[in-house]
Amino acid sequence: MLKQTTSPKLSRVLGLFGAVMLTLSCITPASSLFIIVPEVLAGQGSGATLTLIAGLVVSVGIGCCYAELGTLTPSSGGEYAMVHTLLGRFAGWITFGLAVALLVVIPPIIALGTADYLAALVDVPRPLAGAAVMLLATLAAVLDVRSNALITGIFLAVEVVAATVVAVLGFGHAQRGVDALVVPVVPGGSFTVGVLMAGLTVTMFAFNGFGTVVYLAEEIKDPRRNVARGVFWSLGLAAVVIVVPATAAVLGVGSLDDLTDGTFPDFVRSWAGDGVAAAVSLGIVVAILNAVLVMALQNARVLFSSGRDRAWPEPVNRALTRLHPRWGSPWVATLVVGLPGVAMAALLAIEDLLGVTSVIVCVISILLAVAVLRARSGEHASAPAWRMPFWPAVPVLVIAALAYALAEQSVGDLLVAAGIVLACALYYLLYLRPRAESRWVVTTPEE
Repeated sequence: MLKQTTSPKLSRVLGLFGAVMLTLSCITPASSLFIIVPEVLAGQGSGATLTLIAGLVVSVGIGCCYAELGTLTPSSGGEYAMVHTLLGRFAGWITFGLAVALLVVIPPIIALGTADYLAALVDVPRPLAGAAVMLLATLAAVLDVRSNALITGIFLAVEVVAATVVAVLGFGHAQRGVDALVVPVVPGGSFTVGVLMAGLTVTMFAFNGFGTVVYLAEEIKDPRRNVARGVFWSLGLAAVVIVVPATAAVLGVGSLDDLTDGTFPDFVRSWAGDGVAAAVSLGIVVAILNAVLVMALQNARVLFSSGRDRAWPEPVNRALTRLHPRWGSPWVATLVVGLPGVAMAALLAIEDLLGVTSVIVCVISILLAVAVLRARSGEHASAPAWRMPFWPAVPVLVIAALAYALAEQSVGDLLVAAGIVLACALYYLLYLRPRAESRWVVTTPEE
């Protein structure tokens, strides 16, 4: 049963604009464009735009799930709080475990890309660059959320400029017409539905991050109105920054074979020379730092919520719920989730787990879609919340699309994700379940 508490509680200081800037920075469309989209270009050829649009359509459906559940249960616990409320304690804990796996793995993976783009300016070892970005982002995330909204907003402007340069140059040097997008060509083969579906989870991952607004729900003014707005504004703006420059690259490269091995700085270099390519590379570095910073913010809030919900032994709960006396941020939780990422970036081949993250994103999204199917029944039916159109068709289609996408993933990645689920189930059965109901209660603060 959902209960409420008044302490500890984060302060409502974010308006819609600040929430969108932080969320858009977590999607970090420029780093998605420059780091993830090249993989799509290599595998999808001129069909990359269609695959991105397909990923966007599925993401809009998932966004509807976030918007409805996030306004129904506005908690910094994010996905696990929403699933717990609608599907029960066990499903909520499994969602938490999967989310924590993403919290730990994704930031250092993204941070490691820094060295690749700094190479145009200075030679820095990949582990050192990744660890430095993780450390800077973690320390900045300890500041108050309004300061971080300002920082990320400035960084986001740099990202958008870099993406705009790519779009303008690509369209200005177009080598083929839009028919290449409508009738795609894939290097070494033909573009089929199977090829598109194989790239779907990657394109969904490129748009992933719009759910950050849900993690900020306790710090957003009028969350039952602004959480849904934040989801769709963030996703829409990200789509423009990602899809438009990617399409420009498809039309502007000298040969579609260049999409297989080239990078965006390579494309820019061929269009405008080394100087502009170096500037774009610097913009990508800023995008990476921005993404890791916002992830540190949201990840800390998930751990803060788990401590407040008494999911751990009491000494751990007390530590995770400590708020900074000056900035009001969950500073211990920020360090707990951020510093291991510093070590992983410096010491481990963490990028090998990228495929697993796509699987986990799919599984969490399926759980959310199932939860939305329960959101119109019982006590939740009359609760104040944003309600998606075309219910229940939207969550049903999301579940079907993601189940198909999961079937296309590697057995190894599926087994790793299954191992995480098993570990979470054991913790629940051995520690959480035997204790009284009051030992672990998901909290939704009052507005």
